[in-house]
Amino acid sequence: MSYLIRPKNYRPLLNMNETEQGIKEIKEFFQDNLATGLRLRRVTGPLFVLRGLGINDDLSGKERPVSFPIKDLGDAHAEVVHSLAKWKRLTLADYDVQPGYGIYTDMNAIRADEELGNLHSLYVDQWDWERAIRPEDRNIDFLKRMVRCIYSAMLRTEFLVCERFPQLTPSLPESITFIHAEELLQRYPNLSPKEREDAITREHGAVFIIGIGCPLSHGEPHDLRAPDYDDYSTPADNGLPGLNGDLLVWNEVLGRAFELSSMGIRVDKEALLRQLRDSGKEERCELYFHKRLLEGSLPLSVGGGIGQSRLCMLYLKKAHIGEIQASIWPEQMRHDCAEIGIPLI
Repeated sequence: MSYLIRPKNYRPLLNMNETEQGIKEIKEFFQDNLATGLRLRRVTGPLFVLRGLGINDDLSGKERPVSFPIKDLGDAHAEVVHSLAKWKRLTLADYDVQPGYGIYTDMNAIRADEELGNLHSLYVDQWDWERAIRPEDRNIDFLKRMVRCIYSAMLRTEFLVCERFPQLTPSLPESITFIHAEELLQRYPNLSPKEREDAITREHGAVFIIGIGCPLSHGEPHDLRAPDYDDYSTPADNGLPGLNGDLLVWNEVLGRAFELSSMGIRVDKEALLRQLRDSGKEERCELYFHKRLLEGSLPLSVGGGIGQSRLCMLYLKKAHIGEIQASIWPEQMRHDCAEIGIPLI
């Protein structure tokens, strides 16, 4: 079901021509900073992969991939990617990328089961990145170092945008705050996960929530994660499980927390077997990706995705992702947006 957040007295600060210029500058500048900071080289990513290899991202496990038959392959089915979380790790191995270096790509996807609204579209565009690491890098301090590097690129991009368009003002804090999902639960025990995100992000401005996918003390995870890419079960230095998380900032236009990135240290053999067992997905051990990981032919890695349209929304002070990208929206949403001054592309 679609849902529209209606910010009071909303007025776009940039016209449509300025918006297109801003999108171009943000995407070019941020990806160069990301690549330099994390030592990533650009590669070309697929729009679709063959079904049945275990390469496509299962997200929370409920979303249906868009699929189609391929005539010249005997009607074998391909799936439009949800993200490239697993494909990137295969690519690190195929390109023999050494620890300390990595890859990034422009990921374009179709997520037909999204609930459409200000933040969610059928069309997803993000920078998908992956970096090879050493065994001793599989710890929470290394994860935090990667997060701070990404956040620094975000701060530099915000400065560029506000210099280019003086009508825009910076809103990001100078540093990002880290908190585990269990600590967040203990701090706000009577709030829902999304309400907890709003509360902590409103207070600090930019937050990285650690341990997305691991069961918390009340038996439920903060949010769902597929069991075969992020390591959400290995105990970290503070004793709490999880070497992954979500990066959120406070969106002053919408008055809510705003997820920009999901990332983490990826599963090793032990974490994969444990998470597949705990989630009842052990049959995946027979898939191509999982066999490669279990036999030791894939490197240890850290990686994630960073939303391109969402980042542009944040910097350009937009109320709806449809002001940044062209997509399909319910007619009622288009009508309501026009009524309150949100110009959808």
